[in-house]
Amino acid sequence: METLISSLHPQLVFPINHASDIAAARRAGQKLADELGFDDVQAGRLAIVITEAGTNILKHAGEGTLYVMRAQSGAAMAGIDVLAIDKGPGILDFEASLRDGVSTAGTAGNGLGALQRQSDEFDVWSLPGKGAAFFMRLWRGSPPPVPCGIEVGALFVPLAGEEACGDGWAASCDLDGATLLGVDGLGHGPEAAKAARAAVHALERRPASSPSEVLHTAHEALRITRGAALSVARIDYSGNEVRFAGIGNVSCVVHDGAARRALVSHNGIVGANMRKVQEFTADCPPGALVILHSDGVQTQWDLNDYPGLHGRAPLLVAGILMRDFIRGRDDALVLVGRRHEEHA
Repeated sequence: METLISSLHPQLVFPINHASDIAAARRAGQKLADELGFDDVQAGRLAIVITEAGTNILKHAGEGTLYVMRAQSGAAMAGIDVLAIDKGPGILDFEASLRDGVSTAGTAGNGLGALQRQSDEFDVWSLPGKGAAFFMRLWRGSPPPVPCGIEVGALFVPLAGEEACGDGWAASCDLDGATLLGVDGLGHGPEAAKAARAAVHALERRPASSPSEVLHTAHEALRITRGAALSVARIDYSGNEVRFAGIGNVSCVVHDGAARRALVSHNGIVGANMRKVQEFTADCPPGALVILHSDGVQTQWDLNDYPGLHGRAPLLVAGILMRDFIRGRDDALVLVGRRHEEHA
């Protein structure tokens, strides 16, 4: 069994500064729910989640960001992910805040509890002084089983003023392992996005291949584009390791919860000038994170500065890294993959 998810599905981003921003996010969520075949009850639950998440941002942080997208899961059933991120004061006692009637903003105190009740999957990370991040997933029907041994979360953001994003990602998984791909098309705008799409399609053609084989396939596919930086990581479940090969400036880091190891990419341009492809390996035990990000995100981050974040949903990890380390002068990508414990 092989599944593939990628940036070929659009991601909706809503800066939240006013109640009208929440309404815009809710309308977009309704449209996506209709496209995916959600019934009225399911669409209503999504509307509550978006409304409460946005309202929570305004009340407690003043501003933040909502992301709405197709569920980043290899399951055949359609779903929708909602991510709410802010830089507010954080939550001192999260367990208490989930109880209805508990509020620090003089409200009825039903918002966070509603987020959890209305979601099929729910996770949160927050620390006093470091803001908060909420992850909610709603399925079209009964929650499906996990299709393979990896969970992913990814965000990709175009340069301000651009609609097309030249950064992209893909993840494929099977019973033996999983492959993560991060790509940064040269420049930005539609032509960079074209290169990123070509790289994603290369993984579609070689979903269980080695990183070097995927890179060579992409090199041929990208010859008709402006080219890209590209990194590929293959997680081997039985070997408890990750094999990595990269060309250009898409970084790859393996984090086991205590220490991080950065893997090496070679210079060049996939599709134009790819002189040397070399694979490197690193330990990747169950529970470890494999993180790929483009140079639109700073490299000086350390998950140990965010206690408890390593164990949270990968989309929360991606959201916090994007929030705190995006450079803001280029397209940006963060892709996070975690091995499930049962695939030890």
